[in-house]
Amino acid sequence: LSYSMSDSNTTDFTNPSTFILLGIPGLEAAHVWISIPFCIMYAIAMLGNFTILFIVKREPSLHVPMYYFLCMLVITDLVLSTSILPKTLSIFWFNSREINFSACLIQMFFIHCFSVMESGILVTMALDRYVAICHPLRHSTTLANPVVAKIGLAVVLRGIMLILPYPLLARQWPYCKSNIIPDIHCTHIAVVKLACADTHITNYYSLFVLFCVRGLDMFFIAVSYTQILRAVFSLPTQDARLKTFGTCSSHLCSILAFYIPALFSSLTYRFGYNVALHFHVLIGNVSLLVPPMLNPIIYGVRTKQIQDRLLWLFSHKDI
Repeated sequence: LSYSMSDSNTTDFTNPSTFILLGIPGLEAAHVWISIPFCIMYAIAMLGNFTILFIVKREPSLHVPMYYFLCMLVITDLVLSTSILPKTLSIFWFNSREINFSACLIQMFFIHCFSVMESGILVTMALDRYVAICHPLRHSTTLANPVVAKIGLAVVLRGIMLILPYPLLARQWPYCKSNIIPDIHCTHIAVVKLACADTHITNYYSLFVLFCVRGLDMFFIAVSYTQILRAVFSLPTQDARLKTFGTCSSHLCSILAFYIPALFSSLTYRFGYNVALHFHVLIGNVSLLVPPMLNPIIYGVRTKQIQDRLLWLFSHKDI
């Protein structure tokens, strides 16, 4: 690198033109090898999610709220994974570590905004399952297409409004410590650490987003599934219980795939002071790449309508 820490400490980065992304500190020699699983995960995510979108668009029987919400989840996953992987591969393959200051803030916004959106979409999918199981006769009227559109717009606006302060505040700060980010992409925490201003407000706000938004989302999901379980256990036969609850299995798997890595990454980043830096970086990236890869697999395996349409695409025969 053309930047040393001693130079960084004496250089005024009040208006930095670029940041330097180090990649995975300590594992630079393995960057090319690490890129292989990253590429595989991204390729599976792209192929799987575009396949889901294509199937839902072509199959009229899937034009229902459950699959509209699934399409929102798919689009969010596509944007989220695409916002990080191209730059990641340029670092791994071409050692292209510089990123424009504005591009860094844009990447930060997309990563955090679409993570919040995905959390919100999982809540709406829990709402859909709750209405479908607990109030089946009112499902079509409660979640009519205009209502679904309004819910989707609310999820998008919530993500934008909550995360927009991140880049707006970061653009105002002076940077007199360094412009070197020991990560593969620009995250809010990484940029905050480089600022020479009082960042207590943004730190408290980021904790609010983490614990209140994610915490409230998980609370609403838990409340929905508590009601769902009560309705399921009130059914007269074991087969009816399993069949009814089976309609939630895909959604439950998506919840686990999203929240467990994300919460582990966030808590490790904030409180895992003795954890190796390269582990922080790897966990942070895996938490962003694994859900987009797993969601189409989960819904492809667990949803009969998607399976049937997928088989039709390969066989070119009517089912």
